[in-house]
Amino acid sequence: MTLSSSSLACPGFDLRLTLNCGQVFHWQPRGAGWVGMIGDEPCHLEQQGERLFVTPGMEEKAVHYLALDHDMRRILDSLPRDDAMQAAATSTRGLRIIRQPFWECVATFITSAQKAVPHITAISHTLRQRYGRAIQFGNETLHAYPTPDALAVLEERDLRACALGYRAKNLLKTARMIAAGEIDLNGIASLPTDAALIELTRLAGVGEKVANCALLFAYERLDAVPIDVWIARILRETYRKRRSSPAQLKQFAARHFGPYAGYAQQMLFHHARSEKAAASSARKR
Repeated sequence: MTLSSSSLACPGFDLRLTLNCGQVFHWQPRGAGWVGMIGDEPCHLEQQGERLFVTPGMEEKAVHYLALDHDMRRILDSLPRDDAMQAAATSTRGLRIIRQPFWECVATFITSAQKAVPHITAISHTLRQRYGRAIQFGNETLHAYPTPDALAVLEERDLRACALGYRAKNLLKTARMIAAGEIDLNGIASLPTDAALIELTRLAGVGEKVANCALLFAYERLDAVPIDVWIARILRETYRKRRSSPAQLKQFAARHFGPYAGYAQQMLFHHARSEKAAASSARKR
C-alpha cells in the first residue's frame, strides 16, 4: 500500500495509540501505516509527525471517525489532578475516543465478553471474512463488518464456528432483533443517556458494561464509564474503593472524573495494560 496523497493536520494525535488502546479491533498494520474500514469504506491511514495521510476522498470521514475535532485541551484540563490519573493521561497523550458505527460497536462488544484483545480481534476478522461484504482495496481484499441482516439468517452453529462460544447465541439473537426492527440503533442516538442505556440493554448479551461501551465508543457519550474487570481493579486499588460494587464504582467515576469520565477510563485502562505488558516483558529477560 502506497502512502496516500491527501493529508490532514493532526496536532496532539497518536494514531497507533488510538487504534491499539482496546476500543476498536480490526485495523491492520501495513508498512508504516494501517488499513481498515470506516463503516463500509476501506481506508489507509499513516501518520508522519503532525500530519495524517488518508485515502483520497476519506478525509472528512477520517476526521469524524478518529475524533480529530475533540477539544483535547479542554478534556485534559477537566481531569482530576491525582497522581494515577495524571500518569495515565501523560502516557496516553494523543489518544482519541473513536466514533464507531453503532451496529459494529454493539456487535463487537457482545463478542468481547471474557475475551482478551487478540481474541476479540481474531473474532472480528473471522466474522468479516465469512459474512461481511468484500471490497477490493489496492492489492488486497478488505471486509466490512457483517450487517444484522447478514447474521440474522445464520444458525447458532455458524457463529460458534467463528470461535464465539456462548456469545454466538447472543449475537444471533441481537442481529435478529435489529433486523426485525425491534430495536432502532439509529434512534437510540437521540435519546438521553439513561434512556439509551435502558434501550441498549434490551439486546441479548448487552448488560450495563457492554451498553456503556457502545455509549462511549459509538454514541459519543464521553461521560460513560464501562466497568469491566480492569477498570474495577484500577478503581478499587488506586482510589481505595476495595469494597465498592460496580454500581458504586460507576457513581464514583462520574463524580471524580467528571464530564469526560469515558476518556479517563480509557486512559487508565490502556496505561494499566501497558504497565502490565512492560512488567511481563521485563520478567522474561
